[in-house]
Amino acid sequence: MSRLPVIAGFGGYNAAGRSSAHHAFRRMILESLDEQQRQQTLAGLAVMMKLVKVVDGQYQTHSGNPLSLAELEKQFTGQIIAGTLIRRIEKNHLDVDAAPWQKNLNLTGTAGKPLEFITLRKHLPEPLPSDWIVEPLNETDVQVTLYDGCDIKVDSFRALPVKSAGQLPSGFEPGELYASRFHPRGLQMAVVAATDALRSTGIEWSSILEHVAPDEVAVFASSIMSQLDEHGFGGLMQSRLKGGRVSAKQLALGLNSMPADFINAYVLGSVGTTGSITGACASFLYNLQKGIEQISAGKARVVIVGNSEAPINQECIDGYGAMGALATEEGLRQLEGKQPSDPSEVDWRRASRPFGQNCGFTLAESAQFVVLMDDALALQLGAEVHGAVTDVFINADGFKKSISAPGPGNYLTMAKAVASAIQIVGEDSVRQHSFVHAHGSSTPANRVTESELLDRIAATFGIHAWPVTAAKAYVGHSLASASADQLVSALGSFKYQIIPGIKTIDAIADDVHQQHLRISTTNTRRDEQPLEVCFINSKGFGGNNASAVVLAPQVVDRMLEKRYGAQRFADYCALREHTRAAASRYDQQAQTGQFNILYNFGNDQIDDQQLQMTAQQIQVPGFRQPLVFSKDPRFSDMLD
Repeated sequence: MSRLPVIAGFGGYNAAGRSSAHHAFRRMILESLDEQQRQQTLAGLAVMMKLVKVVDGQYQTHSGNPLSLAELEKQFTGQIIAGTLIRRIEKNHLDVDAAPWQKNLNLTGTAGKPLEFITLRKHLPEPLPSDWIVEPLNETDVQVTLYDGCDIKVDSFRALPVKSAGQLPSGFEPGELYASRFHPRGLQMAVVAATDALRSTGIEWSSILEHVAPDEVAVFASSIMSQLDEHGFGGLMQSRLKGGRVSAKQLALGLNSMPADFINAYVLGSVGTTGSITGACASFLYNLQKGIEQISAGKARVVIVGNSEAPINQECIDGYGAMGALATEEGLRQLEGKQPSDPSEVDWRRASRPFGQNCGFTLAESAQFVVLMDDALALQLGAEVHGAVTDVFINADGFKKSISAPGPGNYLTMAKAVASAIQIVGEDSVRQHSFVHAHGSSTPANRVTESELLDRIAATFGIHAWPVTAAKAYVGHSLASASADQLVSALGSFKYQIIPGIKTIDAIADDVHQQHLRISTTNTRRDEQPLEVCFINSKGFGGNNASAVVLAPQVVDRMLEKRYGAQRFADYCALREHTRAAASRYDQQAQTGQFNILYNFGNDQIDDQQLQMTAQQIQVPGFRQPLVFSKDPRFSDMLD
């Protein structure tokens, strides 16, 4: 009997805000919320964005005037809307109108005269060029004479063709929430996002650890672009070129395994399994597959899965831009019918346009994590179940001519996902109560190839008017975290029975295949036909394809009651109410800016001399349960 991997918590941050308690999802469907839900989400964003403050539980302006939720909504909605989701890149990332550059200049003297200049002796190059004549002027200065001239590099600035991105809400800086000195932005985001996910469970981490062995915890997390700011690989590669020094931290903190390492070392204190799986832009699903396999096989009982990506920097923009993959100002102007002489700006908020007329994807930053438990542990702890992930299928494309072009592998992953779901929940559930969270990258190629794929899959399995949505329309493409953005959005759809429309487009493009699909530009309510299954589809450069099957919480509840019986399930439901209350208290605190970041640097370190070992088990200091050496029957039929 296989253990069911259930989602006991989720959290993180992207351009829509904080994910736990579905607030990021609620920002995406703001117009479909009731008044209370809308005002609560707006208030939380206003605090994150430093537009208001909270004193003794009361929202206030910075001048000290008290604000009701209605007053806060009326006064700050415009700023909140403008400072969330995809928008023009803000200067805390870089100045897209004056990005630093270097130009090569060839200097020679005038009218056949030599070139002369004065500089500091310590600034002379090593070794000295053979045609340089150096004369000392004093203890520090020298005069240099050149007869043949020389090449120099000078600082310059130019406008970038790409000017929009999915950014964390304006004013929200994750590094301000804990002692993050020298931490790259991506790792700052990993710490605060993992905290959000853990606190969302409503169960103290120490309490969870009391019920599992030390090696029954696993963490799988990564990034694909590493950490490219000055505190990571960016600083490592740029320091010498800029005349600076390489630090002892830049290389280590730049590794794409660091999101997992940071969480183990500074948030969880875990001694269990760890890993950093990368599959380009499908990386989250690659890590998720590893996590559910660990739980299904009984190797782990708790798994933290996630990704953190902070790619809004000039290097990533240059790299993806050179491939023609990003939505540029010129491309968007053409889509909007603006003439070169038109001085008005394009609508940066509509830069990402899945399945519509588009010109490239939009980079984004995001960090998202989910807390998985096996079904038995979830019942024992009274954990809230937000859904379950039964399968993640991964397939490559075979031989390829273009490393970035799509291939057949995604047909395999999606077909296997649908076939698997049918075996679990039945044909009717898949045909009438499922939807697709598409990769929806917003490129001309993707809108054709992915829509054709989904349309053919739908026809194969007898699905008609299959609802398709794409979170990238709201939050952009966060690379390794992209499918995590899709997953937390899907959990929101289960909660509110709303499928977000692709509201950045006016109409579906003519070349999109949709004979068996339903792609809406407005939010779709499903109260009368509740959503039960979501298929998460993701693909990345190199032939990295992944598709996941996610079950809605009401489906999981039925499965749990079937496995454990009515009485055991009723006992679980009673215990779950306490967990829900604790999770709600955290949400209320976070709404007022009390994020209570889990960051334990240098404390509670394990002295390996205190490990107590026998031939049967190891007792690890700080853990209640011992690590017991399990019996291994795998090869018993091959042995005497």
